[in-house]
Amino acid sequence: MVLALVLFGAVLALVLLGLFAFGLRRRLIQRSGGTFDCSLRWNAPEFPEGAESSGKGWVYGVSRYSGDHIEWFRVFSYAPRPRRLLEREAIEVLERRTPQGEEELALLSDAVVLACSHRGTRVELAMSEDALTGFLAWLEAAPPGQRVNVA
Repeated sequence: MVLALVLFGAVLALVLLGLFAFGLRRRLIQRSGGTFDCSLRWNAPEFPEGAESSGKGWVYGVSRYSGDHIEWFRVFSYAPRPRRLLEREAIEVLERRTPQGEEELALLSDAVVLACSHRGTRVELAMSEDALTGFLAWLEAAPPGQRVNVA
């Protein structure tokens, strides 16, 4: 009986420590400011006009502005480094749309999907309308001499 209580206490402590680590990591990412919730689908398939997109491939994350690139972190990860880096000069906006079909279940309720090309790879970002406004303003605020590809 005592051994079962000790084991239960140890498992509970590990679970709480894991949850604390998730919260601490997110707090450290957001500490420098310029962060927004952003789901990402890397190497996204292109669907024909009128076809419904599947909800597969979307990963929930947090993005952070850092100079001329955006750092994207997975939410459910302990990694201290960003999973993806998107350079401003390499991002080309292809289209903007609302979530379709199964995507509505995979994304946050107020999300807008922005399809982009980044160094030849199709990338889809899903964020709130406010975050999208900030993202597009950041793209257009490129230093003089850099090309801007906002559709």
